[in-house]
Amino acid sequence: MAAHPDRGLDDWLAHLEGLHPRGQAGIELGLERVRRVADELGQRPFCPVITVGGTNGKGSTCALLERMLLAAGHRVGVYGSPHLLRYNERVRIGGVPADDAAFCVAFARVEAARRAAGDVALTYFEFGTLAAWEMFVVAGLDAVILEVGLGGRLDATNIHDADCAVVTTVALDHMDYLGPTREAIGREKAGICRPGRPLICGDAAPPASVAETCRHAGAELRLLGRDFGYLRQEGQWQYWERDGRRLGGLAYPALRGDCQLANASCAIAALNVLRDRLPVTAQDIRRGLAEVEIPGRCQVVPGRPQLVLDVAHNPQAAAALAASLGGMGFARATWAVFGMMADKDISGVIEEIRHRIDHWLVCDLSGVRAARAEDIAALLAKVGAGGTVQCFTTPAAALLHAREKAGEDDRILAFGSFLTVAGVMQASGRKA
Repeated sequence: MAAHPDRGLDDWLAHLEGLHPRGQAGIELGLERVRRVADELGQRPFCPVITVGGTNGKGSTCALLERMLLAAGHRVGVYGSPHLLRYNERVRIGGVPADDAAFCVAFARVEAARRAAGDVALTYFEFGTLAAWEMFVVAGLDAVILEVGLGGRLDATNIHDADCAVVTTVALDHMDYLGPTREAIGREKAGICRPGRPLICGDAAPPASVAETCRHAGAELRLLGRDFGYLRQEGQWQYWERDGRRLGGLAYPALRGDCQLANASCAIAALNVLRDRLPVTAQDIRRGLAEVEIPGRCQVVPGRPQLVLDVAHNPQAAAALAASLGGMGFARATWAVFGMMADKDISGVIEEIRHRIDHWLVCDLSGVRAARAEDIAALLAKVGAGGTVQCFTTPAAALLHAREKAGEDDRILAFGSFLTVAGVMQASGRKA
Protein backbone atom coordinates (compact mmCIF):
# COMPACT_ATOMS: atom_id res chain seq x y z
CA MET A 1 0.00 0.00 0.00
CA ALA A 2 1.42 3.37 -0.98
CA ALA A 3 1.69 5.91 1.83
CA HIS A 4 -0.52 8.65 0.43
CA PRO A 5 -2.82 10.85 2.52
CA ASP A 6 -5.59 10.62 -0.09
CA ARG A 7 -6.27 7.00 0.88
CA GLY A 8 -9.57 6.57 2.70
CA LEU A 9 -9.68 5.85 6.42
CA ASP A 10 -11.17 2.38 5.91
CA ASP A 11 -8.28 1.52 3.56
CA TRP A 12 -5.76 2.68 6.14
CA LEU A 13 -7.39 0.68 8.93
CA ALA A 14 -7.35 -2.45 6.78
CA HIS A 15 -3.65 -1.78 6.16
CA LEU A 16 -2.99 -1.45 9.90
CA GLU A 17 -4.69 -4.76 10.61
CA GLY A 18 -2.38 -6.58 8.20
CA LEU A 19 0.93 -4.99 9.20
CA HIS A 20 1.73 -7.13 12.21
CA PRO A 21 1.78 -10.94 12.00
CA ARG A 22 -0.79 -11.19 14.80
CA GLY A 23 -3.10 -8.58 13.29
CA GLN A 24 -5.63 -6.42 15.11
CA ALA A 25 -6.73 -9.19 17.47
CA GLY A 26 -3.16 -9.85 18.59
CA ILE A 27 -1.30 -8.04 21.34
CA GLU A 28 2.47 -7.77 21.56
CA LEU A 29 3.75 -5.62 24.38
CA GLY A 30 7.10 -3.84 24.11
CA LEU A 31 8.45 -0.40 23.27
CA GLU A 32 11.36 -1.13 20.93
CA ARG A 33 9.31 -1.19 17.72
CA VAL A 34 7.24 1.88 18.42
CA ARG A 35 10.25 3.86 19.69
CA ARG A 36 12.17 3.21 16.48
CA VAL A 37 9.36 4.74 14.44
CA ALA A 38 8.77 7.58 16.92
CA ASP A 39 12.46 8.51 16.65
CA GLU A 40 12.17 8.47 12.86
CA LEU A 41 9.20 10.83 13.16
CA GLY A 42 11.09 13.07 15.58
CA GLN A 43 8.35 12.87 18.20
CA ARG A 44 9.25 14.95 21.24
CA PRO A 45 7.41 16.48 24.24
CA PHE A 46 5.77 19.80 23.43
CA CYS A 47 3.16 20.27 26.19
CA PRO A 48 2.18 18.71 29.54
CA VAL A 49 1.22 15.03 29.27
CA ILE A 50 -1.12 13.17 31.63
CA THR A 51 -1.01 9.40 31.18
CA VAL A 52 -3.89 7.44 32.68
CA GLY A 53 -3.66 3.71 33.39
CA GLY A 54 -5.49 1.26 35.61
CA THR A 55 -7.79 -1.74 35.35
CA ASN A 56 -11.07 0.19 35.43
CA GLY A 57 -11.95 3.88 35.35
CA LYS A 58 -9.37 5.00 32.78
CA GLY A 59 -11.88 6.28 30.23
CA SER A 60 -13.96 8.11 32.83
CA THR A 61 -10.91 9.76 34.37
CA CYS A 62 -9.66 10.88 30.96
CA ALA A 63 -13.09 12.34 30.18
CA LEU A 64 -13.19 14.20 33.51
CA LEU A 65 -9.71 15.64 32.95
CA GLU A 66 -10.66 16.65 29.42
CA ARG A 67 -13.85 18.47 30.41
CA MET A 68 -12.19 20.33 33.29
CA LEU A 69 -9.31 21.48 31.09
CA LEU A 70 -11.67 22.49 28.28
CA ALA A 71 -13.74 24.46 30.77
CA ALA A 72 -10.56 26.34 31.68
CA GLY A 73 -10.02 27.29 28.04
CA HIS A 74 -7.13 24.91 27.37
CA ARG A 75 -6.81 23.19 24.01
CA VAL A 76 -6.72 19.48 24.85
CA GLY A 77 -6.01 16.29 22.94
CA VAL A 78 -7.16 12.88 24.20
CA TYR A 79 -6.10 9.47 22.93
CA GLY A 80 -8.13 6.47 24.12
CA SER A 81 -9.20 2.99 23.13
CA PRO A 82 -10.98 0.91 22.14
CA HIS A 83 -13.67 2.71 20.21
CA LEU A 84 -17.35 1.79 20.22
CA LEU A 85 -18.67 2.66 16.77
CA ARG A 86 -16.05 4.63 14.82
CA TYR A 87 -12.26 4.62 14.92
CA ASN A 88 -12.38 8.42 15.02
CA GLU A 89 -13.51 8.21 18.68
CA ARG A 90 -9.94 7.28 19.63
CA VAL A 91 -8.60 10.79 19.11
CA ARG A 92 -10.38 13.90 20.36
CA ILE A 93 -9.03 17.40 19.82
CA GLY A 94 -10.78 20.25 21.56
CA GLY A 95 -13.46 17.80 22.68
CA VAL A 96 -14.30 16.68 19.12
CA PRO A 97 -13.31 13.39 17.43
CA ALA A 98 -10.68 13.90 14.74
CA ASP A 99 -11.96 13.69 11.16
CA ASP A 100 -11.01 11.14 8.53
CA ALA A 101 -8.68 13.52 6.70
CA ALA A 102 -6.60 14.19 9.81
CA PHE A 103 -6.23 10.47 10.46
CA CYS A 104 -5.23 9.77 6.86
CA VAL A 105 -2.51 12.43 6.85
CA ALA A 106 -1.15 11.17 10.17
CA PHE A 107 -1.25 7.54 9.05
CA ALA A 108 0.67 8.45 5.90
CA ARG A 109 3.41 10.10 7.99
CA VAL A 110 3.66 7.08 10.29
CA GLU A 111 3.76 4.68 7.35
CA ALA A 112 6.59 6.59 5.71
CA ALA A 113 8.55 6.62 8.97
CA ARG A 114 7.84 2.93 9.57
CA ARG A 115 9.32 2.05 6.21
CA ALA A 116 12.30 4.36 6.68
CA ALA A 117 13.01 2.71 10.04
CA GLY A 118 13.30 -0.70 8.38
CA ASP A 119 9.73 -1.84 7.70
CA VAL A 120 8.96 -2.15 11.40
CA ALA A 121 6.02 -4.51 12.03
CA LEU A 122 3.90 -2.21 14.17
CA THR A 123 0.73 -3.49 15.83
CA TYR A 124 -2.64 -1.85 15.17
CA PHE A 125 -2.48 -0.06 18.52
CA GLU A 126 1.14 1.06 18.10
CA PHE A 127 0.43 2.55 14.68
CA GLY A 128 -2.60 4.39 16.05
CA THR A 129 -0.66 5.71 19.04
CA LEU A 130 2.02 7.21 16.81
CA ALA A 131 -0.60 8.72 14.51
CA ALA A 132 -2.44 10.30 17.44
CA TRP A 133 0.74 12.10 18.52
CA GLU A 134 1.24 13.38 14.99
CA MET A 135 -2.26 14.88 15.06
CA PHE A 136 -1.63 16.42 18.46
CA VAL A 137 1.53 18.15 17.22
CA VAL A 138 -0.33 19.68 14.28
CA ALA A 139 -3.18 20.84 16.56
CA GLY A 140 -0.88 22.92 18.77
CA LEU A 141 -2.28 21.68 22.08
CA ASP A 142 -1.92 22.94 25.62
CA ALA A 143 -2.25 19.45 27.10
CA VAL A 144 -2.31 15.80 26.02
CA ILE A 145 -4.17 13.03 27.84
CA LEU A 146 -3.10 9.49 26.98
CA GLU A 147 -5.16 6.48 28.01
CA VAL A 148 -3.04 3.35 28.42
CA GLY A 149 -4.20 0.50 26.21
CA LEU A 150 -2.92 -2.49 28.22
CA GLY A 151 -0.83 -2.53 31.38
CA GLY A 152 1.42 0.49 31.26
CA ARG A 153 5.14 -0.24 31.44
CA LEU A 154 5.26 -1.83 27.98
CA ASP A 155 2.24 -0.09 26.45
CA ALA A 156 2.90 2.05 23.37
CA THR A 157 1.65 5.20 25.14
CA ASN A 158 4.59 4.88 27.55
CA ILE A 159 7.10 6.11 24.97
CA HIS A 160 5.91 9.60 25.98
CA ASP A 161 7.00 10.79 29.42
CA ALA A 162 4.09 11.60 31.68
CA ASP A 163 4.30 14.88 33.56
CA CYS A 164 1.66 13.33 35.79
CA ALA A 165 0.72 9.65 35.77
CA VAL A 166 -2.60 8.29 37.05
CA VAL A 167 -3.37 4.69 38.01
CA THR A 168 -7.08 4.44 38.73
CA THR A 169 -7.45 0.88 40.05
CA VAL A 170 -5.48 -2.37 40.14
CA ALA A 171 -7.53 -5.55 39.69
CA LEU A 172 -7.17 -8.93 38.01
CA ASP A 173 -7.53 -8.60 34.24
CA HIS A 174 -5.38 -9.37 31.18
CA MET A 175 -3.46 -11.83 33.37
CA ASP A 176 -1.98 -13.63 30.34
CA TYR A 177 -0.04 -10.45 29.58
CA LEU A 178 0.37 -8.68 32.93
CA GLY A 179 0.83 -11.53 35.38
CA PRO A 180 -1.37 -13.69 37.62
CA THR A 181 -1.45 -11.50 40.75
CA ARG A 182 -2.31 -7.92 41.76
CA GLU A 183 1.36 -7.46 42.69
CA ALA A 184 2.48 -8.31 39.16
CA ILE A 185 -0.28 -6.24 37.57
CA GLY A 186 0.42 -3.28 39.86
CA ARG A 187 4.06 -3.28 38.80
CA GLU A 188 3.02 -3.06 35.15
CA LYS A 189 0.42 -0.35 35.78
CA ALA A 190 2.81 1.82 37.81
CA GLY A 191 5.45 1.54 35.09
CA ILE A 192 4.09 4.77 33.55
CA CYS A 193 5.62 6.87 36.35
CA ARG A 194 8.70 9.05 35.83
CA PRO A 195 11.51 10.28 38.10
CA GLY A 196 10.66 13.41 40.04
CA ARG A 197 7.05 13.40 38.86
CA PRO A 198 3.88 12.35 40.67
CA LEU A 199 1.84 9.19 40.23
CA ILE A 200 -1.76 9.63 41.38
CA CYS A 201 -3.24 6.32 42.55
CA GLY A 202 -7.02 5.99 42.87
CA ASP A 203 -6.85 2.55 44.46
CA ALA A 204 -7.06 3.06 48.23
CA ALA A 205 -5.40 -0.31 48.88
CA PRO A 206 -3.00 -0.87 45.99
CA PRO A 207 -0.56 -3.77 45.92
CA ALA A 208 2.83 -3.00 47.43
CA SER A 209 4.38 -3.18 43.96
CA VAL A 210 2.87 0.22 43.08
CA ALA A 211 4.79 1.98 45.87
CA GLU A 212 7.90 -0.09 45.14
CA THR A 213 7.84 0.85 41.46
CA CYS A 214 7.46 4.54 42.30
CA ARG A 215 10.29 4.37 44.82
CA HIS A 216 12.67 2.66 42.39
CA ALA A 217 11.80 5.19 39.68
CA GLY A 218 12.13 8.18 41.98
CA ALA A 219 8.49 9.13 41.43
CA GLU A 220 6.22 10.60 44.09
CA LEU A 221 3.22 8.38 44.94
CA ARG A 222 0.04 10.21 45.90
CA LEU A 223 -2.52 7.77 47.25
CA LEU A 224 -6.32 8.04 47.50
CA GLY A 225 -7.39 8.13 51.13
CA ARG A 226 -3.92 9.11 52.36
CA ASP A 227 -2.77 12.10 50.32
CA PHE A 228 -6.06 13.13 48.74
CA GLY A 229 -9.65 11.96 48.70
CA TYR A 230 -13.31 12.79 48.95
CA LEU A 231 -16.02 13.15 51.58
CA ARG A 232 -19.63 12.40 50.74
CA GLN A 233 -22.07 15.00 51.96
CA GLU A 234 -25.81 15.34 51.61
CA GLY A 235 -26.44 16.05 47.92
CA GLN A 236 -22.82 17.01 47.29
CA TRP A 237 -19.22 16.09 48.04
CA GLN A 238 -15.90 17.61 49.08
CA TYR A 239 -12.43 17.05 47.66
CA TRP A 240 -9.48 17.22 50.10
CA GLU A 241 -5.70 16.98 50.13
CA ARG A 242 -3.39 16.18 53.03
CA ASP A 243 -1.81 19.64 52.87
CA GLY A 244 -5.15 21.19 53.82
CA ARG A 245 -6.38 22.07 50.34
CA ARG A 246 -10.18 21.71 50.14
CA LEU A 247 -12.84 22.10 47.49
CA GLY A 248 -16.36 21.72 48.81
CA GLY A 249 -19.94 21.99 47.65
CA LEU A 250 -19.23 19.91 44.53
CA ALA A 251 -22.06 18.39 42.54
CA TYR A 252 -21.78 14.68 41.82
CA PRO A 253 -20.22 13.91 38.42
CA ALA A 254 -22.63 13.58 35.52
CA LEU A 255 -21.27 10.03 35.07
CA ARG A 256 -23.17 7.35 36.99
CA GLY A 257 -21.62 5.04 39.56
CA ASP A 258 -20.09 5.30 43.03
CA CYS A 259 -16.62 4.84 41.51
CA GLN A 260 -16.89 8.23 39.81
CA LEU A 261 -16.01 10.14 42.99
CA ALA A 262 -12.67 8.33 43.09
CA ASN A 263 -12.14 9.03 39.38
CA ALA A 264 -13.05 12.70 39.84
CA SER A 265 -10.69 12.97 42.82
CA CYS A 266 -7.85 11.52 40.74
CA ALA A 267 -8.55 14.07 38.01
CA ILE A 268 -8.54 16.99 40.45
CA ALA A 269 -5.36 15.71 42.14
CA ALA A 270 -3.62 15.49 38.75
CA LEU A 271 -4.67 18.99 37.77
CA ASN A 272 -3.52 20.37 41.13
CA VAL A 273 0.03 19.08 40.63
CA LEU A 274 0.09 20.68 37.16
CA ARG A 275 -1.61 23.93 38.16
CA ASP A 276 1.46 26.09 37.41
CA ARG A 277 1.43 24.93 33.77
CA LEU A 278 -2.30 24.24 33.35
CA PRO A 279 -4.23 26.58 35.63
CA VAL A 280 -7.79 25.43 36.38
CA THR A 281 -10.21 27.23 38.69
CA ALA A 282 -12.77 25.77 41.08
CA GLN A 283 -15.49 26.87 38.67
CA ASP A 284 -13.77 25.02 35.82
CA ILE A 285 -13.79 21.86 37.93
CA ARG A 286 -17.49 22.31 38.74
CA ARG A 287 -18.32 22.82 35.09
CA GLY A 288 -16.29 19.79 34.08
CA LEU A 289 -18.11 17.61 36.60
CA ALA A 290 -21.44 18.76 35.19
CA GLU A 291 -20.58 18.44 31.49
CA VAL A 292 -18.60 15.19 31.41
CA GLU A 293 -20.01 12.35 29.35
CA ILE A 294 -18.69 9.08 27.99
CA PRO A 295 -20.76 6.55 26.05
CA GLY A 296 -21.08 3.01 27.30
CA ARG A 297 -20.15 3.63 30.94
CA CYS A 298 -23.30 2.97 32.93
CA GLN A 299 -25.09 4.97 30.25
CA VAL A 300 -28.86 5.11 30.59
CA VAL A 301 -30.79 5.54 27.35
CA PRO A 302 -34.14 7.33 27.87
CA GLY A 303 -37.29 5.36 27.12
CA ARG A 304 -39.43 2.47 28.34
CA PRO A 305 -38.17 -0.07 29.06
CA GLN A 306 -34.99 1.52 30.31
CA LEU A 307 -31.81 0.59 28.42
CA VAL A 308 -28.48 0.56 30.28
CA LEU A 309 -25.15 0.29 28.43
CA ASP A 310 -21.93 -0.63 30.21
CA VAL A 311 -18.67 -2.04 28.84
CA ALA A 312 -17.87 -3.82 32.14
CA HIS A 313 -15.74 -6.84 31.25
CA ASN A 314 -13.99 -7.92 34.44
CA PRO A 315 -15.20 -8.76 37.97
CA GLN A 316 -14.30 -5.40 39.52
CA ALA A 317 -16.22 -3.51 36.84
CA ALA A 318 -19.14 -5.93 37.08
CA ALA A 319 -19.35 -5.36 40.84
CA ALA A 320 -19.44 -1.59 40.29
CA LEU A 321 -22.15 -2.04 37.65
CA ALA A 322 -24.21 -4.21 40.01
CA ALA A 323 -23.99 -1.52 42.69
CA SER A 324 -25.06 1.15 40.20
CA LEU A 325 -28.04 -0.92 39.07
CA GLY A 326 -29.10 -1.24 42.70
CA GLY A 327 -29.22 2.54 42.97
CA MET A 328 -31.20 3.16 39.77
CA GLY A 329 -34.62 2.54 41.24
CA PHE A 330 -37.22 -0.16 40.69
CA ALA A 331 -37.17 -2.47 37.69
CA ARG A 332 -39.60 -5.38 37.60
CA ALA A 333 -37.10 -7.54 35.74
CA THR A 334 -33.68 -7.10 34.14
CA TRP A 335 -32.96 -8.58 30.72
CA ALA A 336 -29.19 -8.81 30.11
CA VAL A 337 -27.70 -8.79 26.61
CA PHE A 338 -24.42 -10.43 27.52
CA GLY A 339 -21.35 -11.29 25.42
CA MET A 340 -17.68 -11.48 26.40
CA MET A 341 -14.20 -12.30 25.20
CA ALA A 342 -13.08 -15.88 25.90
CA ASP A 343 -9.86 -14.74 27.62
CA LYS A 344 -11.78 -12.83 30.30
CA ASP A 345 -12.90 -14.07 33.72
CA ILE A 346 -16.45 -14.78 32.60
CA SER A 347 -17.37 -16.77 35.71
CA GLY A 348 -16.06 -13.97 37.93
CA VAL A 349 -18.14 -11.39 36.09
CA ILE A 350 -21.26 -13.55 36.36
CA GLU A 351 -20.70 -14.06 40.08
CA GLU A 352 -20.53 -10.30 40.76
CA ILE A 353 -23.74 -9.36 38.93
CA ARG A 354 -25.99 -12.41 38.80
CA HIS A 355 -28.20 -11.20 41.67
CA ARG A 356 -29.26 -8.25 39.50
CA ILE A 357 -30.29 -10.24 36.40
CA ASP A 358 -33.49 -12.18 35.73
CA HIS A 359 -33.09 -13.11 32.06
CA TRP A 360 -29.75 -13.83 30.35
CA LEU A 361 -29.69 -13.17 26.59
CA VAL A 362 -26.26 -14.48 25.73
CA CYS A 363 -24.83 -13.48 22.35
CA ASP A 364 -21.98 -14.39 20.04
CA LEU A 365 -19.53 -11.60 19.19
CA SER A 366 -17.29 -11.09 16.17
CA GLY A 367 -13.56 -11.77 16.29
CA VAL A 368 -11.32 -14.70 17.15
CA ARG A 369 -11.15 -13.79 20.85
CA ALA A 370 -14.91 -13.87 21.41
CA ALA A 371 -16.50 -16.50 23.62
CA ARG A 372 -19.28 -18.54 22.05
CA ALA A 373 -22.74 -17.90 23.41
CA GLU A 374 -23.28 -21.58 24.13
CA ASP A 375 -20.07 -21.70 26.20
CA ILE A 376 -21.18 -18.70 28.25
CA ALA A 377 -24.59 -20.34 28.75
CA ALA A 378 -22.82 -23.45 30.05
CA LEU A 379 -20.90 -21.31 32.56
CA LEU A 380 -24.14 -19.66 33.71
CA ALA A 381 -25.54 -23.11 34.43
CA LYS A 382 -22.33 -24.26 36.12
CA VAL A 383 -22.21 -21.36 38.59
CA GLY A 384 -25.96 -21.47 39.20
CA ALA A 385 -26.57 -17.93 38.03
CA GLY A 386 -30.34 -18.37 38.04
CA GLY A 387 -32.89 -16.84 35.71
CA THR A 388 -33.70 -17.87 32.16
CA VAL A 389 -30.93 -18.30 29.57
CA GLN A 390 -31.20 -18.00 25.78
CA CYS A 391 -28.52 -17.80 23.11
CA PHE A 392 -28.36 -15.45 20.11
CA THR A 393 -26.02 -14.99 17.18
CA THR A 394 -25.60 -11.21 17.62
CA PRO A 395 -26.17 -8.50 20.22
CA ALA A 396 -28.77 -7.00 17.85
CA ALA A 397 -30.78 -10.24 17.84
CA ALA A 398 -30.61 -10.44 21.64
CA LEU A 399 -31.76 -6.82 21.92
CA LEU A 400 -34.69 -7.43 19.57
CA HIS A 401 -35.83 -10.34 21.74
CA ALA A 402 -35.50 -8.25 24.89
CA ARG A 403 -37.61 -5.48 23.42
CA GLU A 404 -40.28 -7.98 22.37
CA LYS A 405 -40.48 -9.59 25.81
CA ALA A 406 -39.68 -6.82 28.29
CA GLY A 407 -42.43 -4.77 29.87
CA GLU A 408 -42.36 -1.02 30.35
CA ASP A 409 -41.27 -1.43 33.96
CA ASP A 410 -38.44 -3.78 33.05
CA ARG A 411 -34.83 -2.90 32.32
CA ILE A 412 -32.59 -4.03 29.45
CA LEU A 413 -28.88 -4.17 30.23
CA ALA A 414 -26.12 -4.61 27.63
CA PHE A 415 -22.68 -5.40 29.06
CA GLY A 416 -19.63 -7.68 29.01
CA SER A 417 -17.58 -6.17 26.17
CA PHE A 418 -17.15 -3.08 24.05
CA LEU A 419 -18.42 -5.23 21.17
CA THR A 420 -21.61 -6.10 23.04
CA VAL A 421 -22.37 -2.47 23.78
CA ALA A 422 -21.41 -1.38 20.25
CA GLY A 423 -23.74 -3.97 18.74
CA VAL A 424 -26.64 -2.80 20.86
CA MET A 425 -25.88 0.87 20.13
CA GLN A 426 -25.86 0.20 16.40
CA ALA A 427 -29.11 -1.74 16.61
CA SER A 428 -30.65 1.12 18.58
CA GLY A 429 -29.49 3.78 16.14
CA ARG A 430 -27.35 5.35 18.84
CA LYS A 431 -24.25 7.42 18.07
CA ALA A 432 -21.17 7.33 20.30
